[in-house]
Parts: sequence; C-alpha cells; structure tokens
Amino acid sequence: MSNPTASSQPRVLVVEDAPEILQMIEAVLTRDGTYEVATATNGADSLDLAKSFDPDVVVLDLGLPGMDGVEVCRELRSFTDAYVLMLTGRDDEVDRLVGLAVGADDYMTKPFSTRELVARVQVLLRRPRGGLHSDTADTSASSITLGDVGIDLLSREVRVAGSLIELTKIEFDLLATLAGRPDMVFTRQLLIDSVWGDDWYGDDHMISVHVANLRKKIDLGDTKHIKTVRGVGYRMNTVS
Repeated sequence: MSNPTASSQPRVLVVEDAPEILQMIEAVLTRDGTYEVATATNGADSLDLAKSFDPDVVVLDLGLPGMDGVEVCRELRSFTDAYVLMLTGRDDEVDRLVGLAVGADDYMTKPFSTRELVARVQVLLRRPRGGLHSDTADTSASSITLGDVGIDLLSREVRVAGSLIELTKIEFDLLATLAGRPDMVFTRQLLIDSVWGDDWYGDDHMISVHVANLRKKIDLGDTKHIKTVRGVGYRMNTVS
C-alpha cells in the first residue's frame, strides 16, 4: 500500500491485486506528473487509504480477494463522492450492472488500453459538468425547483419533499441537466455529451442504469419524477 504526500494535483487511488496491472496503471498515471497516485492491493487497505488520501478518482478492480470491488464501492459511497472507475476481468454485463448499481461511475473490461484508461480518468475529472455548466441547462439561477424536488446547483444538494437526498456526482449531474430544461426530451447521446463529455468512450446503456439508480432515490411514494420517452430518451416529469 502506498500513500504519497498530498498535493494540489488530482488524486487517484488505484486498487488492484495483480502486481503487473497495478504497476502498469501507476506508471501511466504518474508518467507526466499529472496525478498524485496511491495504491492498494485489497479492499480493507483501500478503504483506510481512501479516508486519509481523499482521492478524486478511484480505479477499482472488481475481482479483489476477500472484500470484492462491489463491497468496496458500496463502502466508499458511505463516506466519499470520489469518481469510481471499475475494472472487470470478464466482459460480463452482469458485472458491469452490479458495479454501476452500487455507485461506480464508469467501467472498463480487461485487457484495456492504458491510453483509454487515462482518457477516462481525464473525462471524469473534467471541469464541473451537468446542470451547472451544461449548454442545455438553465444557468441563470443557482437553484431549480420542480414540484417537490429542490436542486441547489452551488452546494450540489438535492431535497425531495424537504428531505436531503444523497446522490453520486453522476446522478446529480443527470438530474440537474434534466431539470435545467424540463420542457426538453434529452436523448441518451445528449446526456452523455452533457454529463460525461463528447470524448467519452463508454456505451449509452450506462445512462439507463444511472437513471434507474437516480429514480430509486428521488421517487418517493407514487411520484415519478423522470419520464422515459420511448425510443428517444428522458425528460423531467413536471406533473406531480
């Protein structure tokens, strides 16, 4: 386990039990001095390190021994909003869906290109996205209220019927983007461009998973806040 001295550089925690993969990722992320990198080879150490290192991004292997990546991600989400890039050894949709369901923001299947991994980290770390800075969102106000949903764009807090709702960064940006233009139907590609950026490498199936996770958190009782427009995409449901 390594824990570099904190700096103003973006911090990346790499959690991987295969030494050759861990060394490869660490080398490519530290090559140009762009990132401050810490490493761990198991789940317990990674959680302790995440609390002290306070990473901006966690590159997390799904197939860790003992406490696997799913459980680590679930625990991470209890105390940090760092982006999580999940690595999986099998091209298995179930693996990807499980990772996303517990709060991962992106995933890559091994073997992967180190250039693509760096690109994905860069996309996750790009300047504030989604509702506050999206070209399609209304930035004239610092907050948005739609029915019982209140979104504070500056503090990045969401309340539903007065109760504070804990969202991941991606979930917040999706909600803020949709709520910024409640009259507009957003295609999956438009949401990808707005939230992840137009150089994102993933597939649009990820949008469906994140929207499903978001709905579980903001739909209280019979109220449905996000409407699926079949064959097109999503829009905010402005009818209470």
